[in-house]
Amino acid sequence: MKIETIISFKGMEPSPAVEADIRQRVEHLEKFHDRIVACRVVVNAPHKHGHKGKLYHVHIDLSVPGGSIFVNREAGFDHAHEDIYVALRDAFDAAQRQLEDYVRKHSGFRTKRHPITEHGEVTRIFSEDGYGFIETRDGREVFFSQDSVNNKAGWRIIDVGSKVRFSESEGDKGPYAISVTLVSSE
Repeated sequence: MKIETIISFKGMEPSPAVEADIRQRVEHLEKFHDRIVACRVVVNAPHKHGHKGKLYHVHIDLSVPGGSIFVNREAGFDHAHEDIYVALRDAFDAAQRQLEDYVRKHSGFRTKRHPITEHGEVTRIFSEDGYGFIETRDGREVFFSQDSVNNKAGWRIIDVGSKVRFSESEGDKGPYAISVTLVSSE
């Protein structure tokens, strides 16, 4: 997606090289959030204030669905920001960190989902081969293996008709049961 980018210069003449650098850095931000709507960058070169040279200030405003991210990179007395490209790097690094935080907070990426515990009945078992099938309450058939039984002694007493509790997971060949626990046997 092409991000609408607005670049402004204050206290200095516009520079095609600086604009190209800014556009490249904005494109790089898209790797961290592919739904950035707009980006406004203001590069400010204030008058000399008794410093050795001009210290560049970079302001970035990113618009993302549901919010905005602001970076106001004031140089203070950091003389490294006498170089406009260093000031841009620092500002965009800060924007990247804020964007990564925003994505983590709003994506549910770090939310651990616990499997739902289900109940079922063993309908087929192949003891010699170490696997079987459980029929769920809604009539689906779920594969399980000897390794998925919580109590290894339980594998020896599980038989057709045994009631079990399990968590379901999705595999390459369909659903399979994990954490199978014998509830009762008939």
